[in-house]
Amino acid sequence: MTAKFVTAAEAADLVRDGATICSVGMTLVGAAESVLKALETRFLTAGTPRDLTLVHAAGQCDRERGIQHFAHDGMLKRIIGGHWGLAPRIMEMIGTDRVEAYNLPQGQLAQLYRSMACGLPGKMSKVGLGTYIDPRIEGGKMNARTRPLPDLVDVITYGGEEYLFYKAIPIDVTLVRGTTADEMGNISFEEEAMKLEVISGVLAAKRFGGKVIVQVKRVARTGTIHPKQVLVPGFFVDAIVVCDEPELDHRQSSSFFFDPSLSGDLVLPQTAIDPLPLSLRKVIGRRAMLELSPETAINLGTGIPNDVIGSIAAEEGLSDILVTVESGVYGGVPEGGIDFGVSHSPFALLEHSVQMDFYNGMGVPFTFMGAGELDSVGNVNATKFGDRCTGCGGFIDITQNAGHVVFCSTFTARGLDVSFADGKVTIVREGTQKKLVDRVTQVSFNGSLAARNGQKVIFVTERAVLELRPDGPVLVEIAPGLDLRRDVLDQMEFVPTIADDLKITDASVYSPGAFGLKSKLGAKAQP
Repeated sequence: MTAKFVTAAEAADLVRDGATICSVGMTLVGAAESVLKALETRFLTAGTPRDLTLVHAAGQCDRERGIQHFAHDGMLKRIIGGHWGLAPRIMEMIGTDRVEAYNLPQGQLAQLYRSMACGLPGKMSKVGLGTYIDPRIEGGKMNARTRPLPDLVDVITYGGEEYLFYKAIPIDVTLVRGTTADEMGNISFEEEAMKLEVISGVLAAKRFGGKVIVQVKRVARTGTIHPKQVLVPGFFVDAIVVCDEPELDHRQSSSFFFDPSLSGDLVLPQTAIDPLPLSLRKVIGRRAMLELSPETAINLGTGIPNDVIGSIAAEEGLSDILVTVESGVYGGVPEGGIDFGVSHSPFALLEHSVQMDFYNGMGVPFTFMGAGELDSVGNVNATKFGDRCTGCGGFIDITQNAGHVVFCSTFTARGLDVSFADGKVTIVREGTQKKLVDRVTQVSFNGSLAARNGQKVIFVTERAVLELRPDGPVLVEIAPGLDLRRDVLDQMEFVPTIADDLKITDASVYSPGAFGLKSKLGAKAQP
């Protein structure tokens, strides 16, 4: 068996008009950038391939590259994806009704590939019930153009309980990226920063008679790749593109061409991780981490959690807290923003769909998530703001099953300026947009369902903490130095219940230097 090596342009020629393409990656990690660029170039010069359906589990962009190459009228007809927060041109197409757009939970898509690969008509799950994914609410349809179209999710009853059924999506082409291909086409992933849902996506395409195109960095002699390193056997590979410019188009992530600590080949010394300066985001992250219990596992979502919590844990010496990320990362210090999903010096890297088995099954004990809006019944919107459709990513998969959900957000938005001195908070300039609203724009997290299921839910901001209870959000804490009426209640659209024992936030949260988190959590563990 001999592998078929082709140029990126020749790989693009394999994609026909109207094809459904599955692209595997997260942020820019795993993105077959050479092939994606070639597809864009072919469309712009020859007008083909057009009317494509793009299917992707995780967001795959750094605001410029990745799936942004599909963002052309005529090229992209439909997108079925998990997240577009780093793909502004895709979001603009969705917001202006220039593309059919379905947003489905990232974990459900990654696991749907696995169900499709083994010949099933779809997969059933409780994930998404009571949210905008539920077809009785919005069905994951993100704009007016999509609303008249058929649902991709059904509500079914099994054993007297409701589930959502995510329908199979026939795939014509799957695009993946590996590190090394041998002469038979066996693909290894030794320098990649995530395992992702590669083999599931490959086999899903093969189930429907589709093609598999793989981008690699280099070629090795047959027999020189250790069999345990082979993630995709050459039998399943139709074409291999060796990247011509790996520093540009085969980066571990957007900010890193190759950092051995991201692929688990180097453990950085603790001193190599610089503490973050005191800031609004760090203060929110610190207060959120006071919810923790010792010796537990946590998940970090995008935004404030992934930007600061891993760094705070390292600064505070929390060696008994296991940080996990939806990409399959365990341990280390996660990156955020355009590099979300990778971690320096992780302990383990699991496949994406397997990580979601953990989050969807037993559920992570603690998850820290960003939030855009909280309403009077405890619903949270983290997915759609006006005509800006970021999508849910792994948000719904994780929050719906976690034991303890900690939402991290500023109290207001647009222009908020806050200072910290002497362990107190001062609102220098109030934000013009309220985030605690009567009714959220989109239900990404169903507060009533969470309360019925006994989840503990906390909403942490720089100035106040609310806890979800059976009757709705309760204000349980306020920052030192603030006026309850002026700085909290007047900045909300609803009137919360105020706890009888309203507390003042620990002043050390707002002080420079380490704030003693390890000892605080240790004290919580004392009988």
